[in-house]
Amino acid sequence: MGNLLDYLDWRGDLSLQCAPFNEVDNLILSELSYVDFTGIVPDVAHGSGIALRDAAECFFSRFPDGEPIDMGVLIPDAIPDMLRKMAGSIRFGSMKLSCFTSHLDVVKGEQFAALTIETGDHAVYCAFRGTDDTLAGWREDLELACMPEVPAQKLAVAYTAAVAKRFPRKKLRLGGHSKGGNLAVYASVFSPPNLQKRMIAVWSNDGPGFHEDLLDSPEYQRVADRILSIVPKSSVVGMLLEHGEDYTVVDSDQLGLLQHDGFSWQVLGDRFITLRQVTRQALLSDQALRQWIRGLSAAQRESFVSAMSDVLTASGAVTLTDLREDGLKSGIAMIKAMKTLDQETRDGLLEFFSMLFKSNLKMMLEGIQEESEKKWSSLRRRGGKNASSNR
Repeated sequence: MGNLLDYLDWRGDLSLQCAPFNEVDNLILSELSYVDFTGIVPDVAHGSGIALRDAAECFFSRFPDGEPIDMGVLIPDAIPDMLRKMAGSIRFGSMKLSCFTSHLDVVKGEQFAALTIETGDHAVYCAFRGTDDTLAGWREDLELACMPEVPAQKLAVAYTAAVAKRFPRKKLRLGGHSKGGNLAVYASVFSPPNLQKRMIAVWSNDGPGFHEDLLDSPEYQRVADRILSIVPKSSVVGMLLEHGEDYTVVDSDQLGLLQHDGFSWQVLGDRFITLRQVTRQALLSDQALRQWIRGLSAAQRESFVSAMSDVLTASGAVTLTDLREDGLKSGIAMIKAMKTLDQETRDGLLEFFSMLFKSNLKMMLEGIQEESEKKWSSLRRRGGKNASSNR
């Protein structure tokens, strides 16, 4: 077994003509959307695209003398290594990148970025970036659970229409990781029927779901058979809200919330290692979070999101990296902001963080127990074989 980087070593020399596009390719292109290609990859209205290997060369030229590339607090540090391997591979190196867009409005709490990849098999892949290092992105994540629609979802619909117009003869694949997966599904659902017919697959890689009324809509039903959801065994993000489609559960070499990192997902050949279902604790955590959200009125949900945003940005931080680097200053500012909240809102925030902490701890303990049982079972099998060979 291996991960995305191992996959690039194993199968990077195989073109899509030799080995068709698969679920692992999908996650790799989703992760690619986290790279800042500003000034390198043209936007929707300009340019004919740039080969991935050339885009990678331009990107790495920004970091001379092996300068470390900080992707942020939660974005995998393995992404630059992934980009290097992609650029040097037959499979990905000649793919063309275009239609790069990145939008951030700190005041309104909006974060959206996307990238289109011409895969070379008469299709394009629209990769929607998930939640990045910005606090605006995290605010939108909270709004996904509380609001019927968020700005990034509207932008995803418009982006898909623009890409479809730019490539009128290409089939479409849509995908993303985390919030990006939600955006991909939302864009597919609210695209017009003639555009939906061009979609051959829509991937949500551990992306949150939707409210039930969307899943019951005729728009969703028209594309439901092409929506593919993938979640790790201890998923939290990908289990939020409702999913109309079945989801594939994959193995991970991490514990708890750290399984959200796609580079922890286990790969064998051209597929992920799959399991029958998510862990028991993941199901319990999902039920608890859903019940808590459903117990809030619309006004309480709006107040909760606003309060969370106010607390996180109290120090003037724009990104999670800012919070980490400011350390004590950020902590003091956030504590002061918590004290200004009314009792009900403050209690709600504390309960939410407590639920996340407890569920993560329980999933980590569950994972440790599972690994211990595997090792013990392996030792027993070895002991049995040794006893048989000695007879």
